Amino acid sequence: MKLDMGSMMKQVQKMQADMAKVQAELENKIVTEESGGGMVKATVNGKKELVSLSIDESVMKDSDKEMLEDLVVAAVNKALQKAGKMAEDEMSSLTKGMLPPGMNIPGF
Repeated sequence: MKLDMGSMMKQVQKMQADMAKVQAELENKIVTEESGGGMVKATVNGKKELVSLSIDESVMKDSDKEMLEDLVVAAVNKALQKAGKMAEDEMSSLTKGMLPPGMNIPGF
């Protein structure tokens, strides 16, 4: 089987351009997760950056610092996981069929 290096390089360059485009688009895609029955909401973009955090006033009145900290950590972690899965799904759609099964691109 003869390898056509020119064709292979064009494919790699196209995939790199497509990946850059998806990464740029991910910045505009957001996910929101909550904890404490909606008392704390964290919104994260597809680049895994926290873009907003909302805390219900009722949590502030209770003034249980540890509980509030736990709720914030839980909401942010859930949102980060969801954003990571979203980014992984977007990137895997680009590489589908190009990489051997089980091989992935680190960071995606």
